[in-house]
Amino acid sequence: MIKAAFGLAAVMLVAPQTATPAEEVRAEVMAAMGDSAAGWNQGDLVRFTAIYADQASFVASNGLVRGRKDIMARYAPRFVAGAKRGTLSFEQLDFRLLDANHALLIARYRLKFEGEKDQSGPTSLVFERQAKKGWLIIADHSS
Repeated sequence: MIKAAFGLAAVMLVAPQTATPAEEVRAEVMAAMGDSAAGWNQGDLVRFTAIYADQASFVASNGLVRGRKDIMARYAPRFVAGAKRGTLSFEQLDFRLLDANHALLIARYRLKFEGEKDQSGPTSLVFERQAKKGWLIIADHSS
């Protein structure tokens, strides 16, 4: 009996931990955010905005932008030769799986500029799992 209990305890200690669905989605979303930031940092507008769904809404301090194409147009001036873009990164503040196909990420974006003051602000992003495309932003509120 003691031998069996010890064996069960040993199995419980070495049994692999499986990630919860929320942890798996969070990892996928943060990987997509990292790829988007890499696009920004490399000057690749298409890669930076690939994280947005075609019908995404973007709320910024100057109003509402609808659709990935218009979001790209909003950012395009930051991607012309000689434009100061800074180096983009994200810090996760909160993550919630809303249902099987929707998630909320609250983060802080940071833009580091060489020799200038850095920029930082909050962003709230609603993601939707889309067939063949994975997790894409359908709503972005950044300030």
